[in-house]
Amino acid sequence: MREAQGKTIYLKDYQPPVFIIDETHLCFQLYEDKTLVSSRLVFRRNPQANAGAPNELVLDGNDLALEKVSLDGNVLDPSSYTVTQESLVIPQVPDSFTLECETRIMPQDNTSLEGLYKSRVMFCTQCEPEGFRKITYYLDRPDVLSSFTTRIEADKNLYPVLLSNGNKTDSGDLAEDRHWVTWEDPFKKPSYLFALVAGNLKSVDDNFTTCSGRKVHLQIFVEEKDLDKCDFAMSSLKKAMKWDEDVYGREYDLDIFMIVAVDDFNMGAMENKGLNIFNSSCVLANPATSTDQAFQRIEGIVAHEYFHNWSGNRVTCRDWFQLRLKEGFTVYRDAEFSADMGSRAVNRIEEVGFLRTVQFAEDAGPMAHSVRPESYMEISNFYTVTIYEKGAEVVRMQANLLGPEKFRQGTDLYFERFDGKAVTTEDFVKTMEEVSGLDLDQFRRWYFQAGTPMLEVTGDYQEETNSFVLTVTQSCKPTPSQPLKEPFYIPLRTGLLNPAGESIVLEVEGHEHDPATDDLVLHVSEAQQDFVFKNVSERPVPVLLRGFSAPVKLHYPYSRDELMLLMQHEKDGYARWEASQQLSLLVLDELIVAYQKNSREKNVDERIVAAFDSVLDAALTDSATDKAMLANLLLLPSESYLAELTDVVDVDAIHFVREFLRRYLADKLESKFLAVYEACNSAEEYVFNANEVARRYLKNTVLNYLACLDKPEYWALIKGQYQSANNMTDSSAALRAVLNNSSEQSKSLRDELINGFYETWKDESLVVEQWFSMQCATSSPDNLVNVKSLMAHPAFDIKNPNKVRSVIGAFCHNNAVGFHQLDGSGYKFLADQVIALNIINPQIASRLLTPLTRLKKYDPQRQEMMRAALKRILDTPQLSRDVFEVVSKSLQ
Repeated sequence: MREAQGKTIYLKDYQPPVFIIDETHLCFQLYEDKTLVSSRLVFRRNPQANAGAPNELVLDGNDLALEKVSLDGNVLDPSSYTVTQESLVIPQVPDSFTLECETRIMPQDNTSLEGLYKSRVMFCTQCEPEGFRKITYYLDRPDVLSSFTTRIEADKNLYPVLLSNGNKTDSGDLAEDRHWVTWEDPFKKPSYLFALVAGNLKSVDDNFTTCSGRKVHLQIFVEEKDLDKCDFAMSSLKKAMKWDEDVYGREYDLDIFMIVAVDDFNMGAMENKGLNIFNSSCVLANPATSTDQAFQRIEGIVAHEYFHNWSGNRVTCRDWFQLRLKEGFTVYRDAEFSADMGSRAVNRIEEVGFLRTVQFAEDAGPMAHSVRPESYMEISNFYTVTIYEKGAEVVRMQANLLGPEKFRQGTDLYFERFDGKAVTTEDFVKTMEEVSGLDLDQFRRWYFQAGTPMLEVTGDYQEETNSFVLTVTQSCKPTPSQPLKEPFYIPLRTGLLNPAGESIVLEVEGHEHDPATDDLVLHVSEAQQDFVFKNVSERPVPVLLRGFSAPVKLHYPYSRDELMLLMQHEKDGYARWEASQQLSLLVLDELIVAYQKNSREKNVDERIVAAFDSVLDAALTDSATDKAMLANLLLLPSESYLAELTDVVDVDAIHFVREFLRRYLADKLESKFLAVYEACNSAEEYVFNANEVARRYLKNTVLNYLACLDKPEYWALIKGQYQSANNMTDSSAALRAVLNNSSEQSKSLRDELINGFYETWKDESLVVEQWFSMQCATSSPDNLVNVKSLMAHPAFDIKNPNKVRSVIGAFCHNNAVGFHQLDGSGYKFLADQVIALNIINPQIASRLLTPLTRLKKYDPQRQEMMRAALKRILDTPQLSRDVFEVVSKSLQ
């Protein structure tokens, strides 16, 4: 394990590699107690390297036992090279040469799940970002692209399926019931895209005919017990292949595309060239075991990894500072795919909700970094929501600035110009400038300035001139190493509604516009700007940030009546949802103040009741309305979003008040909630499509409100839904409805459903993970006792990342009122688990730390306890670089 004494790596220090590897030939001999890896690497000096760089060969390597090294066929004496904890150094080599290495590794003991490791009964790899150096000595960096030929040898009975990148070229039998297979990848790639799988697997097969008429063989490999859970992923793959051809003109390039489902995996999935390795939870699905949300997630992740074939594989990143080049771009592509497959408005709302609660929090914490970071200590810590989600928002802004036609021209040029190359963020931006003629100089600040811009907007209606002036002031708080920020370029998509809720034709000084449009992008580029709307006959209600046109925080002093008008009449789904959130926030803020003053009177503004009533009416009377959109309008702001909006988080007040308002709305609108439930309830066979997903979403949203009322008839209703459900969406929703109510009246039903759910699904590990997560994420002050008991459950395994996330992660990230108990028990618990996981799997350990990184958001008493937990972790012997970086930055 690499320990914490690692150095910080800076973008400014980047140098091209001194050598290039033209050919990589690998042979793996897989055994139960070890694996022998032989490599033959063909090197030449890089013509782009610094002319003065010495011919010293420094290869990356971790946890390797070196058996032999040969240079151009001559075995090297150990005195002629140096092996350190992280490298093999040969001080003088020719300008071109062939190096052969033999190493011994122990995949069975590799709990970090990086490099080659054993997942239960199969061998598999995860090489991004720096896992290949745990396989053999290599130039393990993304700007070294090589052709790969891979031979795998293994026991034929235990591992009948042997897979790697590219095309299978040969195979045969060996003595002692062993066999071998050779794979060749015709496309040069960096080592992080290497993949190997060996196991007793079965496949679901299909074909896809590309736009040029080529037939591509598609295979999803799983254990035999999971063959009935592959159809949806296969369908999603074919949709993604077709979409990428239609929207981006990108055709698949190999004759075969393979996916393998693996139970033990640090991430969601990995886009290895031609051989995608997936966390089982991101590929296996059927209606009985998977929720609608799981189906949607699988569809998006399958598409994401497939889209990487071009945005990441064919065109890759020069160095890890450019990570958003492939990840942000591909997240944007998969988001657009998902929007085309379902409800565009609802998809956008979900994206924004995640960004505002998770990424904005990261931007405001000690781990804040720019979309293109300037430095890192451990690259695994920079696979963050800033790189992925904020990176996608930066691409979205460019796409909207250029328009569909120019953006497509830009991506076509980008793929054609840089095919087979490792490039930078700047290469992407320059391509967009070239096709559009736009000057994106100020826009580049989105790449190198961290933080979330804040827009303070005011409106002044001037009756004498029939004009409406919007004044926009932008600012951005300091972030680590960036105390001062220059103004961002912010595209602020805006509309105006009159008092009747009708759109007003926009005329704005200094902006080109179509006289017929009711929508305009205001170019916010200064610290303060005025935008004058002309020919406005009465005071309007502005609609700001339609479609969430930029990843910013925005405040405008809307009245509650104006917010209700936007909820009822605004056409943009995001803006309508945001109005409902803002109305709820105003009511919740008043209730929180009353709670903090120990006031017995909890006055609720009845306008929120009227607003929710109108949404329920629409659900009952307007069959054309998107039911998923209506469900989102009925959701109160989450506890995590409420926490993000406050300077000092009052955990107990937020939890109590939000629960109070949920019960209040349920009581006031009980008959309407029940009517909507009955209208949405159906006993028909499960179908996964946008309309049916929306119907179930709305039904289960109102069911949660009814559960708040703690009445016997609704417990009977919930039990009936659980027992009659023909799909996991409805059965798990019923269980959640019970778990979210801690009343004594529901206790027996809660115990019955929890136990019955486990007994029904105990042989389905992915469903058991849902069972863990639902219990641990339940907002309850005394939930830690249950969490600890679940860690002792036979189905829990601390070495399995999915199990860790579903128990420890679900509690610490999603149960704020339990985690932040004033006795500090939640902080001690998380520190204990991080210390244990530091040895087992440093990546997972560091990702669990996020709740403790926000210590400065809490009151002094909690801050001190969180700081003590972090210091205890910091004092741990053999602390990994992953954990050290997060803890040390959090304590600064």
